[in-house]
Amino acid sequence: MNLEELLNLISSTSVDDTKLFFITRALKPKMKPKARAHEKYLYHVFQVDNDEELREYIYDTSISQLKSIVDKNYEMVDYDVLNDDTENLFSYPIQNKVFSFQDVVTNQLQRDIPKIKSIRDLENDEVKLWAYCVGFEDVQTGEWVYTFRKMQASSVAIDTREANLKAKFLAWFNPESLMLQQLKGDALTLDKQIDCVFYKDIFYVIKKFNFEQMMGLQEEYAEKAKIIAEEMEETNTFSGIEKLKAVIDIKPSVHKKLVKIGMLRTYKNVTEKDIRQMKRVCKQHGDTLKIVDGKICMEEEADVDVVLKMFGDYYKQGEVSGKSYGTFSGKELKK
Repeated sequence: MNLEELLNLISSTSVDDTKLFFITRALKPKMKPKARAHEKYLYHVFQVDNDEELREYIYDTSISQLKSIVDKNYEMVDYDVLNDDTENLFSYPIQNKVFSFQDVVTNQLQRDIPKIKSIRDLENDEVKLWAYCVGFEDVQTGEWVYTFRKMQASSVAIDTREANLKAKFLAWFNPESLMLQQLKGDALTLDKQIDCVFYKDIFYVIKKFNFEQMMGLQEEYAEKAKIIAEEMEETNTFSGIEKLKAVIDIKPSVHKKLVKIGMLRTYKNVTEKDIRQMKRVCKQHGDTLKIVDGKICMEEEADVDVVLKMFGDYYKQGEVSGKSYGTFSGKELKK
């Protein structure tokens, strides 16, 4: 299914059958610091009663947003860690995937969902309001389409009049008094954006960064990057792994590159012939692969960048044009 078909499906539903849900995230009790990201967190779904005006707003803006994306004619491609996310939409099936957010769509949204009585049920020192979801039900078939949006800390405002609450001051402009006044009570900001759509066990990803953040994939990639660095060290092919680990800690952009290298397994069983080939490729493109005492050496951040390029198959050549390209994205074509 493509995004236009999903848009048509949502457009065929009724405003009255539109539901608004909130998803919270909390750290599991007694969780060990080194636990995997997909094991650390609990997600819970809540619903809230809303008036007709709000239902119409979320219904109309959802359709408007999806239509604007459909009109751009983006290509739908399979999700990949290093896909170019500028001109594509991505499909992300949940089969054979292990991530704790999965329970939201496979179980919780299918059951009776508890209602909240206060925004403070969603946001406190231990629980974070993580995302909101809009559900569209086709009452004739009983099928649901869900849109998701990752919420940011600035989207939540707790009334500041009570003491000992983490809070922010929220104001609104009163058009009658022409004065800026404090908004009393708790408030949420629901913007018009959509990060992804979920239908029949597939996420259709619109905003890749937000989707990865919402699913906990970014944290998972950070963990995997450290594991790959450890495995590279164990091969005895590299020196200066400490520099690579330092870069991992300060540059999240490196995480996905190392995850891709882990998928390629190019750092396993590196031969002298492989190193000579890498040096030739580096020289051809103006890079320098440092070799010290027969090992690939990383002393500076620039050295790390070259190593990531070599083992991430960064340099590619067009078979028709013969032109060289530099990109970490792309997947192997099976012959």
